[in-house]
Amino acid sequence: MERSETLVVGGGNAGISLAARLLRDGARDVTVVAPQPVHRYKPLLNYVAAGEAAMPDLERPMADVLPEECAWVRDAVEAVDPAAMTVRTRGGRTLHCTTLVLCPGLVEDWAATPGLQSAYTDGWAASSYVPGSAPLVWPRLTSLRSGSVVFTVPPEPASCGPTALKPLLMACDHWRRAGVLADLEVRLVLPEATATGVAEADEVLERAFAGYGVEVLREARVERVGWDTHAVTVGTPAGRIVVDDVTFAHAVPHYRAPRWIADAGLAADPSPGLVDIDPGTLRSRRHGSIWAIGDAAAVATRPSGGALRKQVDVLARNIAGAARGKPLKRYDGYTVMPITVSRRMLSLNEVDRDGHASPSVPFLDPFTPRRATWLFDRYGLPQVYWRRILRGRV
Repeated sequence: MERSETLVVGGGNAGISLAARLLRDGARDVTVVAPQPVHRYKPLLNYVAAGEAAMPDLERPMADVLPEECAWVRDAVEAVDPAAMTVRTRGGRTLHCTTLVLCPGLVEDWAATPGLQSAYTDGWAASSYVPGSAPLVWPRLTSLRSGSVVFTVPPEPASCGPTALKPLLMACDHWRRAGVLADLEVRLVLPEATATGVAEADEVLERAFAGYGVEVLREARVERVGWDTHAVTVGTPAGRIVVDDVTFAHAVPHYRAPRWIADAGLAADPSPGLVDIDPGTLRSRRHGSIWAIGDAAAVATRPSGGALRKQVDVLARNIAGAARGKPLKRYDGYTVMPITVSRRMLSLNEVDRDGHASPSVPFLDPFTPRRATWLFDRYGLPQVYWRRILRGRV
């Protein structure tokens, strides 16, 4: 049995930045469990799907982003035993720890939308959320001159679901400039009544939808995809709608937490199976030495990279504080949903858990679209990510 003081499950933003922060704060024995050889800065995938970035812009070898002092178990988790504080990997290794942090991210639930994965294979569906398909999106969108196009926002849980609107609104801006927007039937499938649930943000987005002539299907979900007939069946409160002869669909799959979380008794329910934590302290409600952050944690706010910066800071302090018997800090639910309304304008949409504005820059309205915020989101923030966030400087 291999032993470690702190075991971090997950090699995404949450896992790497937390491991780096813990080591920077003086932790001496940190192990990260992650199977993937490549680390991705996922927010740039939306820009890949909108023709404003390429995959090399967002990828680095995992070995290059892991802290040097950190041990790396390159394997996937198979099971967790909370009572024994052990993790079993698919490769048969058993890892024991004193503190366990779960941030494995979400996995695609292809079975939730029959036919969708086949449509991806057939090439007429893709999305910015599936890395292998993201580079295919923009060439397909820009080749369109007429026909029916469907875009979807994934239902919760999802990794900052409203940002799936970026390819839609940037494509609409492109089509309008190319003079073909009027010849396209553009539909958007929203899982809720509005895109974000934040009045100020939704007001901006509703104006954009209306300006581009987007037909919005609200409180709706894609139930089935006829991959061979190019038909998309959408369930709405008024009944099913079948959109036939779809030329292209930017259809994001549904997501769920890895099943081993619920199997270990760490989830409030088996589906979607998020880690059941106190959303303030980020500590498991059932096991005092287990913590969770990121997409697979029930933090009661929309996951985002900005949210993770706050979560990492709170969790690093709480792990140290719990060891010393000190009062725990609380995460206020801050998150950010950066959404482009055109190819060069972006609304940050920074809010707390209650949906109140929580701007990083005082006195700056986070809901007003600006070119400066687009520049920062596309070019500035990735540099902050690689040079500071992944090095634990949060």
